[in-house]
Amino acid sequence: MKPKARSADLKQTARKLVGRLRKAYPDAHCSLNHSNPLELLIATILSAQCTDERVNIVTADLFRKYRSCDDFANAPRAEIEDAIRSTGFFRNKAKSVQGACKIISETYKGRVPNSMEELLKLPGVARKTANVVMGNAFGIASGVVVDTHVSRLSQRLGLTENKQPEKIEQDLIECVAKKDWVDFSHLLIYHGRKVCKARSPMCADCTLEPLCPSSTLKTK
Repeated sequence: MKPKARSADLKQTARKLVGRLRKAYPDAHCSLNHSNPLELLIATILSAQCTDERVNIVTADLFRKYRSCDDFANAPRAEIEDAIRSTGFFRNKAKSVQGACKIISETYKGRVPNSMEELLKLPGVARKTANVVMGNAFGIASGVVVDTHVSRLSQRLGLTENKQPEKIEQDLIECVAKKDWVDFSHLLIYHGRKVCKARSPMCADCTLEPLCPSSTLKTK
C-alpha cells in the first residue's frame, strides 16, 4: 500500500476507534487527582513507574501539607522523600519535584508555564509529563500522551509499528485528529485497564474488535 493511501486508511481507522471508545467510556478523564497545574505536574512526575491509584493515595496528604512551589522547594529533601517513598524511585522524584518547583518559583513567579518548550526545561519533565500538563491543566493539545497502555494498544490496533514512545507519539499525531489528542490517551488507558489487558486481552468483549488486526478471535 502506498504511504498516502495507508495514511488515509489509518486516519479513517483512528476516527472509528475514537468514536467507539467515546461511546464505551464517556467519562474518560485524567486519573491523577489534582486541583491546579502544579499539583498535576507533581503527580505526573510521581506517576513514573507507579500506578495512578498509588499516586493519588500519596498526593492526598502531600498536597494538604505542601501547597505552593516554595513549600516544595524549601522543604527538607528527606521530608519529601519520606512522603513519596511508596511511589518508588523516591530520591530521584524528590530531586525532580524540588528542582522543578525552584525553577517555577524563581523564573515563572510560582506559576507552572503553559508551553511545551518551557515545561521540557524542568527537571523530571519529558514529553509525556509535559503533554499531560498541557492537555489536562491548560486544555492545550500539544501532542499525545504515550504511557504503557497507549503504547501497547496503539501497536495492537495497528496505528504504529514503533516501540519508542517518541516515535509512537509522532505516528499517533499523524493519524489521530488534533481535537482528539488529549482524550485519545485517556480513552486508550481506560480500555487498556478494563478490556485490552497486557496478558489476557478480552477480545470477545471488546468494542474495538472489528477494527483490531490483533484480535485473537481472528485466529480461530
